[in-house]
Amino acid sequence: MANLRKTHPLLKITNDALVDLPAPSNISIWWNFGSLLGLCLIIQILTGLFLAMHYTAETATAFSSVVHLCRDVNYGWLIRNMHANGASFFFI
Repeated sequence: MANLRKTHPLLKITNDALVDLPAPSNISIWWNFGSLLGLCLIIQILTGLFLAMHYTAETATAFSSVVHLCRDVNYGWLIRNMHANGASFFFI
């Protein structure tokens, strides 16, 4: 019996792109590191866009907008912490 992931049309596309990736066998750890940096950059861009939607650049209300983000926005504290820690991780 043939393997389902190699015979099913939709699973075959996923299998060829992710599981049986045509890559050399002597690929180094820098491949994984580059993938993690790319994922980190995508997370930074997305969380930065969400943070920019709630930020006010006026000097009188800038701190209040950050407090509003952390207290009133659903999972705003998580988005802010992911953005701050992602920036630290990106530069390590």
